[in-house]
This record gives sequence, C-alpha cells and structure tokens, in this order.
Amino acid sequence: MTTLVCTSASKAAAPAAQTLPYPSFSSYVKARQPVLLRTARSLTGNPSDAEDLLQTALTKTYVAWERIEDHRALDGYVRRALLNTRTSQWRKRKVDEFACEELPEPEPVAGGDDPAEQQALRDAMWRAIMRLPARQRAMVVLRYYEDLSEVQTAEVLGVSVGTVKSAVSRALGKLRDDAELGLVRQ
Repeated sequence: MTTLVCTSASKAAAPAAQTLPYPSFSSYVKARQPVLLRTARSLTGNPSDAEDLLQTALTKTYVAWERIEDHRALDGYVRRALLNTRTSQWRKRKVDEFACEELPEPEPVAGGDDPAEQQALRDAMWRAIMRLPARQRAMVVLRYYEDLSEVQTAEVLGVSVGTVKSAVSRALGKLRDDAELGLVRQ
C-alpha cells in the first residue's frame, strides 16, 4: 500500500527514539490516500499504475513538505503533482512520427507466401483435420503437430505401430482429397 512504503521508509531512516520529521505528513497520507488514489486511477485507468503514480506524487510532496506554506491546500498540491507526473510520463512515451510520401512496406518473407495466405491455409487445414474421425485426428495431431514418432504415437494411444501407420495413411489421403484444402492451395 502506498502509505506503508512512505512511513516505513521514514521510520527506517529515523532512529527509534526520534519522532518523524513530518508527523503531519503521515497523518495526511493516512487520511487522504483513498481520495488521492481515486484521482490517480482516473488519470491512469490502471490500478497498479495509479498506485505508482500516487507514490511518486507523495514522494514529491514529502520532499517539498517544508516549503508548502498553506497545508490547507495540500490536496491541490498533490493533485497538481499527480497531473504533472502523469504528463511527464506521457511525454517520455511519445513516439516521433514523420510524414513521408511512401509507406514503408515490410520485406517479403523468404519462401514467398503472403502471411494472410499462410494463415488461410492453416485455418483450412485445421478445419479439415477436425472433419477426420476422432481416432485418425488424434494420430495425425500426435504425429505431425506434436512431432511424435510412430512408436511413441502407438504407445500414447495404446495401439500397434501398424495401426498408427495405416490410420495416418488413410487420414492423409482424406486430407489430400479435401475440397476446401484444394481450393486454398490453388
């Protein structure tokens, strides 16, 4: 929690016999932390980022505590620190954009196929595999997607190696004859 970090750091720095240099800062943080955290959440939209933002703003407030003359205006001071800190974060993340006449295009992938066409082929392949009978589908997936050997596939499914060979052969024949795959490959 934000307040624990701040007070723990202060207590660790001060000897046990002394009081905190700013006892009213701790009481201020304890009293106003929920309200200030809501403000930080409205600036960030993410609870974790809001806690970090509030911690940074409270650290800045703690450092400037002696210079703050009117402690009745602390909420305004902390809110301004929240806003300034968040604005600094936005500026640091800014990416420079440059206008140009031509849009940069990625280099073609070696092997030549368009990524969209490759994805369409993968999708069609999965649909075709899903149309196979369950036993053949399991064997094809184990052999070619999980990269198991025929012996390993047979052990996993509890069948003979010959059964795996014949079932995979029949499944591959069905996939070669699949009309949807034929359309995608052309």
